[in-house]
Amino acid sequence: MAIPKAFLEELEKKRAEARAGGGEDKLEARRKKGIMTARDRLKELFLAGTFQESGLHADHDCHNFGLEKKSFPGDGVVTGTGLVEGRAVAAFSQDFTVGGGALGRIHAKKICDVMDFALKSGCPIVGFNDSGGARIQEGDDSLSGYGQVFFRNVLVSGVVPQIAVVAGPCAGGAAYSPALMDFIIMVKGSANMFICGPEVIQAVTGQKCTMEEIGSAMAHASVSGNIHFVAENDADAVRIVKKLLSYLPANNVMDPPHMPTPQVDLSPDPEFNKLVPDDAKNPMDVTKVIARLVDKGDYLEVMKEFAKNIVICFARIQGVVVGIIANQSAVKAGTLDIDASDKAARFIRFCNVFNIPIVNLVDVPGFLPGVAQERGGIIRHGAKMLFAYASATVPKITVILRKAYGGAYLAMCSSDMGADAVYAWPTAEIAVMGADGAVKILYKREIAAAADPKKEEARLVAEYRQKFCSPYEAAKKAMITDVISPAETRAAVALALRNLLSKRETRPPKKHGTIPL
Repeated sequence: MAIPKAFLEELEKKRAEARAGGGEDKLEARRKKGIMTARDRLKELFLAGTFQESGLHADHDCHNFGLEKKSFPGDGVVTGTGLVEGRAVAAFSQDFTVGGGALGRIHAKKICDVMDFALKSGCPIVGFNDSGGARIQEGDDSLSGYGQVFFRNVLVSGVVPQIAVVAGPCAGGAAYSPALMDFIIMVKGSANMFICGPEVIQAVTGQKCTMEEIGSAMAHASVSGNIHFVAENDADAVRIVKKLLSYLPANNVMDPPHMPTPQVDLSPDPEFNKLVPDDAKNPMDVTKVIARLVDKGDYLEVMKEFAKNIVICFARIQGVVVGIIANQSAVKAGTLDIDASDKAARFIRFCNVFNIPIVNLVDVPGFLPGVAQERGGIIRHGAKMLFAYASATVPKITVILRKAYGGAYLAMCSSDMGADAVYAWPTAEIAVMGADGAVKILYKREIAAAADPKKEEARLVAEYRQKFCSPYEAAKKAMITDVISPAETRAAVALALRNLLSKRETRPPKKHGTIPL
């Protein structure tokens, strides 16, 4: 017996009403502004025809509040799963055309349900945030909903990757869900994120500010360091999501999507030699080193606008996915400061959780000196890097390009901090401090008593550098694996990575260490 036509017609009518969200007029108005709708974003993300929606017929529930019943199609959020480049991904996309995308009890339940699904199935989560915040008419049910979402953000953390796209307003407590996720992509112009807006700040503190100063994508990318990527528009945000997912495993028990070349190419690359400045005091743009090291010069830089004295990125080296951490001597001489330490430490911990090998490119003169750094807690922040590297069990390969002085040498993953292989260029200097500074401290009297103080100081500096800073001295003490020419870098790193892919390392059983937060 065939199902009656009326039932099928009703089904299609209900589906159409739910998918219309806040109505065709509102949807079209957003598109005219160049802003995607909630469903447009998911359509852009997933392979055509693979999105399986959950909770399509969910609706606003206000019977307990003495309010007139009002329909909120999908309760303001679209949830489900689909395929991105052939791999399953769970997603939610808040619909601003429905009640401003405000979160209520059913809205929160839909997000929690899709996160529970991701946890059970072991697939990444992508969330498009575009919401006016808590649905006030639902009172404490809205607060409870946020709490349940936050709880799952933490429960899922370290099990599957979580990517947040802030595509519209994300205010107050709503900002904490993206903040609890692994990566935040924010759309320039149409998105803002803040706890207290300009009006509240002025009312409480008397300070005047603009949304651009506190809540814009560029403010979070360059000043607060709250986000990881800035997107030009919604389509660009989805492109970044796809690029990021291409480097990540589906979950913490899987390897990243390595695509190792059949044979390791061990041929030298003479172009590396040209990257080293003639004068060791001149900065060296480490992004040029990264571009020659990775496949086809292609890498995805994370937090590009924040703490530019350190570069972090995802890439492939002869097909093997890696996370790269590199000192950028073109900014603050490549010193480690509070922001750089935080930026690197979190990236290290993410790579470790998701089995991504780490490659370190070292050119660091030390920690940034200054009263502001000391009073700001550089000791505590620098310790985060030490903790992150020492606790990481993934393959760790370090290449010392030039300077590696003092505690910063250790903080950039020396062999003592657990590096599996450490290579040094002939230009490398490994020491407690640079030769110039050390000589001035150690030989102050001898220099002053010399007939030609400048000549004597230069002689002592050259002698000190040869005796105490040379990479060959470090090699004698088994502190490094080998001294290599720059041209051999890609071959040496690629071969070490291939040999370390089967690495297994266990640590004493415990809940977790107490990282100096």
